[in-house]
Amino acid sequence: MIDLRAVEDSGTCRPISEVPFPAPFASGVEYAAPARGPWNIVHVGMLIPESHQIFVCAQGCLRGVVLTAAEMGAGDRFSTITVRENNVLDGDMERLIIDGTTDILEKLGRHPRALLIYTSCIHHFIGCDLEYVYKKLRERFPDIDFTDCYMNPIMRKSKMSPDAKMRQQLYSLLKPREKDGKSVNIIGNIAEIHPESELLSMLRAGGFRVRDICWCRTYDEYQEMAESAANISWNPAAVPAGETLAERLGQEHFYLPLSYDFGEITANLQRLSDALGLPMADVGALKKKAESSLERAAEAVKGMPVSIDYTATPRPLGLAKLLLEHGFQVESVYADSFTAEDKPDYDWLREHCGNLEIHPTIHPKMGLLAAGRTPRKNVLAIGQKAAYFNGTNHFVNLLEGGGLYGFAGICALCDLIEEAAREEKDTRSIIQVKGWGCCG
Repeated sequence: MIDLRAVEDSGTCRPISEVPFPAPFASGVEYAAPARGPWNIVHVGMLIPESHQIFVCAQGCLRGVVLTAAEMGAGDRFSTITVRENNVLDGDMERLIIDGTTDILEKLGRHPRALLIYTSCIHHFIGCDLEYVYKKLRERFPDIDFTDCYMNPIMRKSKMSPDAKMRQQLYSLLKPREKDGKSVNIIGNIAEIHPESELLSMLRAGGFRVRDICWCRTYDEYQEMAESAANISWNPAAVPAGETLAERLGQEHFYLPLSYDFGEITANLQRLSDALGLPMADVGALKKKAESSLERAAEAVKGMPVSIDYTATPRPLGLAKLLLEHGFQVESVYADSFTAEDKPDYDWLREHCGNLEIHPTIHPKMGLLAAGRTPRKNVLAIGQKAAYFNGTNHFVNLLEGGGLYGFAGICALCDLIEEAAREEKDTRSIIQVKGWGCCG
C-alpha cells in the first residue's frame, strides 16, 4: 500500500509560498509521465514541407525517434544511420555520415528538397568534423538543402535547450531574398494562430501579408518566409530563432510573449502597432468580451477544482492568476521550472494565493502518486499532464498555448474550458497519441 501523504511530503507537493524561483524542485533522476502529446524534435522538423530527416545515433537512441516517425505515419520522410562501436574506435565517423547519407538518398529514388541531419552527443564527444561532412554532402548533392540538427541530451541543461535549438534550425534553410516591407512571419509555434486573434486582424488591416510555417504546404512556400521584413514570436523557445534570423536575414524580430495579463497583452499590441504603423485594436471592446467569456466559463466550472500544467501553456502561472482573479477555484499547477516571464505572476501568487499547490512532473515519486491516487474525476485539468496526474476526464487538450494569442485567445480558451466542464474525454486514449496534432 502506497502512503501517498508520505510521498507528497517528500517534495512532490509544495505551496507556491515555499518554492524557489525559477527551479521549484531539485533536479535528479526523472520520471516520464505517459502523457505523450507534447512535440519532440522529430515532430518540429516535419514542419518543413518536402523535407527528409536522417538520425545518426546509436541503436538504443534511435528507438524513440523511429517510433515517433512510425506513429505519425511519416516513415517515408525518415531514415537512420546506426553508430556502432567500431565507428568510434576506427575514427571513421565522418565517412559513416557521408556514405550513409549518400546510400539513403540513392535509395529514396527522388531527392527531397531539404535534408535535416540529426547528429547526437557521441559526435561532439569525439570531435567529429561536421563542417567537413556538410561540405562534402553539399558538393555531392547540390540540388538538396542541408541543415544540421541535434539529438543531444547533454544540451538539456545548457543555455539553449534542444527544443529552442530545433526551432532555430527550423528556419536555418531560408535563403536571403529581397524584403517585402508589407510581409511578416509568425515563427516558433507548432499550432497556427487562432483566426480571430486581434494580432492577426491588426496585421491584415494594416495591409500586411502574414506567413507561418504551419501554413506552408510546399518548400517554395517555406522559402517565401525569407521575403518578410519582420518576425513575430511569442513562445520563449522561439527567441533564438528570431534573433538568428535578424542577424542572418536582416528581419526585425518582435518578441511579444504569450500572456494572460490584460495590461501586458495591450502593451504587446501597442508595441507592434507603433513599430509597423498598424491600426490599434479596440482594446476596450476586446477586454469586455474577454471578461464576459471568463465570467461564463467560471459559472460553467463552478465547484470544480482547476489544475494547470506547463505543457498546456508557456505561462501556467499567468493562466492560474487570470483564472483566480475571475473566480475559478485553481488549486494546483504542474511545472518543473519557471521562465523569466513567470516572475511577476509568481510574485503575485505568492502574495495573494500562497497555498496554490505546485507539483513537479518529472520527480521520480510522481509515478507512485499517479499509480496510487484515487482518480479525481471532478477536477478540470488544462493540459495532458494535469489530466493524467489528477485522473480526470474533464480536461482541455492544449499544447504550448494552442495558437490562442491575446484577448481572442482567452475567449477561445474559455470556450474550451466550458466544453471540458460539460463533456468528458477519453483521457487515456488521447494522451497516448505522441505529438498531438502533428501530421507527417
